[in-house]
Amino acid sequence: MLPANAVQNLQSFVEFLEKKGELIRITEPVDPTLEVTEIADRFVKNGENPALLFENPLPGKLSAAHGRTETAFKADGKPVPLLINLFASRQRMAWALGCDSLEEAVARVEEPLKMGPPEGLWDKVRMLGKLKDWGGSMPRSVGKGACQEVVVQGAELEKHGLLDIMPVLKTWPGDGGPYITTPLVITRNPENGRRNIGMYRMQVYDGQTTGMHWQIHKTGASHYSEYEKTGTRMPVCVAVGGPPALTYAATAPLPPDIDEALFAGFLMGQPVAMTKALTCDLEVPAEADFVIEGYVEPGERRIEGDFGDHTGWYSLAEEFPVFHVTAITSRRDPIYLTTIVGRPPMEDGWLGMATERLFLPLLRVPLPEVVDYHLPVAACFHNLVIIAIKKRYPGHARKVCQALWGTGQIMFTKTVVVVDEDVDVHDMNEVLWRVTGSLDPQRDVFFSEGPVDQLDHAVNLACYGGKMGIDGTRKLSGELGFEREWPPVVEMDETVKTMVGEKWTDLLGNLRNGNA
Repeated sequence: MLPANAVQNLQSFVEFLEKKGELIRITEPVDPTLEVTEIADRFVKNGENPALLFENPLPGKLSAAHGRTETAFKADGKPVPLLINLFASRQRMAWALGCDSLEEAVARVEEPLKMGPPEGLWDKVRMLGKLKDWGGSMPRSVGKGACQEVVVQGAELEKHGLLDIMPVLKTWPGDGGPYITTPLVITRNPENGRRNIGMYRMQVYDGQTTGMHWQIHKTGASHYSEYEKTGTRMPVCVAVGGPPALTYAATAPLPPDIDEALFAGFLMGQPVAMTKALTCDLEVPAEADFVIEGYVEPGERRIEGDFGDHTGWYSLAEEFPVFHVTAITSRRDPIYLTTIVGRPPMEDGWLGMATERLFLPLLRVPLPEVVDYHLPVAACFHNLVIIAIKKRYPGHARKVCQALWGTGQIMFTKTVVVVDEDVDVHDMNEVLWRVTGSLDPQRDVFFSEGPVDQLDHAVNLACYGGKMGIDGTRKLSGELGFEREWPPVVEMDETVKTMVGEKWTDLLGNLRNGNA
């Protein structure tokens, strides 16, 4: 079983991973400009996915060539360790959520959805117990957290800015500058006071300012829009590190008013500790490694980008809001958690895979016909969804496509492929065989239009473009003019399969091994 304290902060999680043989410590100096990217990317592209802890991230020749010489040091004068590829395996992804397996995490999400009205006294007692457990996931406020053991503000902040304190990466040659790539950006809805924690990349302009890449569809951008209407300065805090589950939760496609800290606590089975920021009226994760406090001014924009993005292309320079730093706090022993994105597969593929699995039970609430779905990493998640359904009536596949294009962040999907319930959506050979064999392009390919991801460079208009649905299901009699008999799939009789399994297993094994 996973120790309860293993996921409270990065320090305990690193210790846990090291005992499990899932982490490599690298003592050789490494340049945060491009060199870390190349090393980490080689591991993932070669199918080797250990977490990598660079203990001496020091600017070198590459940094100097890009005009950067700053070095990040802890309070004791030693370099701040840099952690990358933390989530780059199915097992570590599960551990990060406080579970032994992703299936266990999915079961946690599924359980409250399955609970109906209690029947009898025992059901009521059981439900009360569960409600108590779930209530225990609520974020808890603490007086002071480890994240405020070291405080830099005022004259000290003017002297030592972001790049002096954190080993921020420049990930690709064409990037507009160094980027904080795993920031937990904390904002509050000015209308109802509800918190949002989102992950929006931040280009570091200098020691005290960064870009704030709030895409138009994101909750942080919505909060900022409300502040702009009143001309009011918006308080913002940014955490880096802390409970790994909270870093995941910041990437999850939650509804706007669901607190990511609550979701992380629910997954871990223990609450996330929050503490009051020093210069902002916001709470921040008490166990975070770094917290950057500050504000965004209404109406202020600055060019942000280019940036080598998770699509595998650069997202081009564009104006975005500017974040001003008022204080930087940290632990005495901080670890700088970062990641790189680019041409898949990369570390974010496992974060996307966790979302795919965890949100399947939630997708089935409005669409109970859904059996399974798959967001292929190679399609960067939002470009393709393959979904298996229990088909019951003509046009059912089209109904599911339209529903997906109107649901949460899955609305960004450009192509939806619908298959029958007996298709393994994770087996691309089977999917291609079934779809191409069941498809009449003139009849079964259809188009729509609507919102697309702001990073999509292929559409004519930013944030808006075409959608394609592909009905790869068996056609029912009379459906879309189909009147012929649908043939059965070629499969062996189960009796023969059993007979061969019992009679020939050993002999066939010997033949394969060249022993007969």
